[in-house]
Amino acid sequence: MYKKKGVVKNIVFVIIIGLLIIPTTRQQIQIGLQTVIAKLSPSINKATDVKLVSSYDWNLKDLEGNSYRLNEAKGKVLLVNMWATWCPPCIAEMPSLQALYNDYGGKIEFILVSNESQDVIASFLKKKNYNFKAYSPLTVPPTTFKVKSIPRTFLIDKEGKIIIDESGAANWNSKKVRETIDELLK
Repeated sequence: MYKKKGVVKNIVFVIIIGLLIIPTTRQQIQIGLQTVIAKLSPSINKATDVKLVSSYDWNLKDLEGNSYRLNEAKGKVLLVNMWATWCPPCIAEMPSLQALYNDYGGKIEFILVSNESQDVIASFLKKKNYNFKAYSPLTVPPTTFKVKSIPRTFLIDKEGKIIIDESGAANWNSKKVRETIDELLK
């Protein structure tokens, strides 16, 4: 009996490893795992841990070719997300970002930045039916937004305080995030 269980476990293990080796199934498995992880809400910084945005001097370009200066968003509540179309954790959190954008798109600034070509970004957004604006950097980002891993998301208040600084996938449509944004908008 114990021998059969061991053989079954080994077969399942080999199948999982095999699926992870195949690129098309590997990405789907990674996205699935990251979606589960993303159900956790991001951490809200304590008042004593709050840092300020180093600078708003950053030029971006939207998918229509319009330039956007982050300075235009100074004094507003911002959600800045660094992401890529090939990144499983980024893909996993996108539905929650879209849901948040649907309700807060006119109230806070959503700045979703990818270093990929505009064609790749536009194709991804169209395929997934996302309608938030996405940007490509035209200049080097300020120190605050130079990140080593993606996704990385910042929720910034009107005074430039970083209220949330989250690395990895998160549920941006959570009650906790919505309550935090509502508080920042008062």
